[in-house]
Amino acid sequence: MTLSLTLPYPISANRYWRTYMPKGFKAPVTTVSQEAKEYKREVQLLARAAGIRKPLLGRIRVEYTLYPHRPQDWQTRQRKHGDAWDDTVQCIDLDNAQKVMLDALKGIAFEDDGWVREIHARRAEPDEKGARVEVQIASLLTYDPQAILFGAIAQERSA
Repeated sequence: MTLSLTLPYPISANRYWRTYMPKGFKAPVTTVSQEAKEYKREVQLLARAAGIRKPLLGRIRVEYTLYPHRPQDWQTRQRKHGDAWDDTVQCIDLDNAQKVMLDALKGIAFEDDGWVREIHARRAEPDEKGARVEVQIASLLTYDPQAILFGAIAQERSA
């Protein structure tokens, strides 16, 4: 089974955590930022609207494409830099986007990010659809290598 979602452009993992010193504490406390909580809520609403009712169970593969915001001067950049114009566009790192996105999808699209066995990520050229991340999540088939091995041995003996 494969799930496909278009999600808002993620916040950076650099803004995911907030550290503060509460009164009376001797050490700082780190919590998830309000911005991260809002992003998670928005992702969960979009997943529900897309018909996702239960998370995929077991091993999964995640593939995502990050589309940065296309600046108003994109055509000028394209003339100046050619095919590499999108290298001049500000975009969060793929790994920073990934952390926030996976945490937002945890418990909604899949059980836990500990079940992620494959991740394929790419940054795309900005387009007219706006900043976003397009995600495909698929269950991975599991197999028992020992069962395959024993089956091969049994076939050899019967031949």
